[in-house]
Amino acid sequence: MPTLIATASRINAAGTPPKLIDEYFGHVNSGHESVSIARMRSPAGWCEPGQTPKFSEFSIVLSGVLRVEHSGGVLDVPAGQAVAADAGEWVRYSTPEGADYIAVCLPAFSLAAARRDSV
Repeated sequence: MPTLIATASRINAAGTPPKLIDEYFGHVNSGHESVSIARMRSPAGWCEPGQTPKFSEFSIVLSGVLRVEHSGGVLDVPAGQAVAADAGEWVRYSTPEGADYIAVCLPAFSLAAARRDSV
């Protein structure tokens, strides 16, 4: 039987200035461990620590630009485009101009699985 997700759960975000994360599917809101799907609303200047996650992350940019630093360089992903980062690959996300995007993690995001760089 289908399950209605009536509301998202607001998740505390890493990085500064703070961004808004609304999780629809994942550990917190729906109890799913195999996938997380969240809407990210990120202000201009937001940057988080680098990470080498145990999950793959797929991001679809709705507006603005998502910057993805990786071991081979930098990708700027504008609205209407998407980016995939495989599990085990070092990445750092930022939004120099701000961005609204959907992030899907397989398996679901967890703080422990993010394996963030020590700051």
